[in-house]
Amino acid sequence: MNIKNIDCFAGGGGASTGMEEAGVRVDIAINHDPMAILMHRTNHPDTLHLTEDIFEVDLSKYLKATDKVGVMWASPDCTSHSRAKGGQPRENGLRILPWSVYRLCKQIMDITGELPQFLFMENVEEIQKWCPLTDEGKPVAKMEGECYKCFISSMTTGDRKVFCDKNYTCSSCENKNNCIYEYCIDCNYRYANVAHLRFNFGCTELCAADYGAPTTRKRWYAVFRSDGKEVKFPKPTHSKDGSNGLKKWIPVSTVIDWTDLGKSIFARKKPLAEATQRRIANGIRKFIINAEDPFIVPEKEATAFLIQYHGETVKGDARGQTINEPLQTIDTSNRYALVTAFITKFYKTGVGQGCDEPLHTITTSPGHFGLVSAFLIKYYGGDGVQSVQEPLHTITTKDRFGLVNIVLDIHGEKYVIKDIFLRMLKPEELKLAQGFPQNYVINKDYMGKKYPVKEQVARIGNSVVPVMAKVIIMANLKE
Repeated sequence: MNIKNIDCFAGGGGASTGMEEAGVRVDIAINHDPMAILMHRTNHPDTLHLTEDIFEVDLSKYLKATDKVGVMWASPDCTSHSRAKGGQPRENGLRILPWSVYRLCKQIMDITGELPQFLFMENVEEIQKWCPLTDEGKPVAKMEGECYKCFISSMTTGDRKVFCDKNYTCSSCENKNNCIYEYCIDCNYRYANVAHLRFNFGCTELCAADYGAPTTRKRWYAVFRSDGKEVKFPKPTHSKDGSNGLKKWIPVSTVIDWTDLGKSIFARKKPLAEATQRRIANGIRKFIINAEDPFIVPEKEATAFLIQYHGETVKGDARGQTINEPLQTIDTSNRYALVTAFITKFYKTGVGQGCDEPLHTITTSPGHFGLVSAFLIKYYGGDGVQSVQEPLHTITTKDRFGLVNIVLDIHGEKYVIKDIFLRMLKPEELKLAQGFPQNYVINKDYMGKKYPVKEQVARIGNSVVPVMAKVIIMANLKE
């Protein structure tokens, strides 16, 4: 009997990397996207690659009756379940993708006589709220979780609950009242006549930072076992503060290329968008001026943080994070920018000035502290802000005119900000933040053809964090 392992992968193929790190050879990889297949083939050249729709692939072409599927990993598209979708209409064709996993398992059983011994699934936490959609593409609130329960029931031995007995025809299989997916694409309702697959099942939500990845990406993970044994999940190896004998979370600062700090926001031919400038100013206030322990770059010439290119939910809030923490969840578009504030020692002459005297003349040269001050005044907004043409208002005991005068107290020493640099995070940095190994190739295919940056970022954003696949598989394959 030949053991075959399958990855119905997403994005850049992080699950396959994790499978291999767990000692599981990846024999077959399936994805509908040719670009994703190319990246996967570049890094997993010995795997059989199928560029096919997961709802259409016929595994009887690649499996024999004498084969056995040992491990199958599946990461169905999560975009129409994710909260990141906001209030936009959902796409039912994407929401039903978990049923393709049911279909493949049943197909494997028909070919080999057995279910996969282990099936692992990954998705956003909101998959557990999966339910029918209205005609406008919005979830039916009173049916929250109904489709999820039906799917899990069909994969296991649970009871099935039917809430539609209408004679619809499913456009996928064209069999009235005999839909092989138990879920009708046309009407969003389930059918009652699909066989249970009788896996043992368990699921949980896990944060990748708790297992040594420099990202706080949190996902729903499910384990299905056909060997009758108990489902297991790994114990964390890291924690935010490193308590209880665990290691501390790995910060994103460990994967940033500190030889490239970007370029000055003041020396650009085209000024930054006002929203971007506001994000930078709010970030400087939150992550540098008001921070108890701002991050200092290795050369100690600047302090840095990250901003996110998402809409702020609260006016004046800073959408971003310190670099002392793991990177938050990476999506399919590059939403993170590195902001670096160059600092210099604070003196009462030269570039700086005392807080007990009127503000010195504002200069127009990029990087001069007066210009930085004016920038911050403009974008902080709110009460208490004064014109830079006026004498400095009343001084508080905490040098709160750091909001104007950029006077920073860092580890007991006074500094002023002399310039601000900005750049987007690079695909290589996002790759490492997602937990991929250094030698994982994302910038070209196996024939040497270069990938656009947009494609590189998309593959990373859609991928499984490799270490999560590794530790979950190892927890169940120990014996």
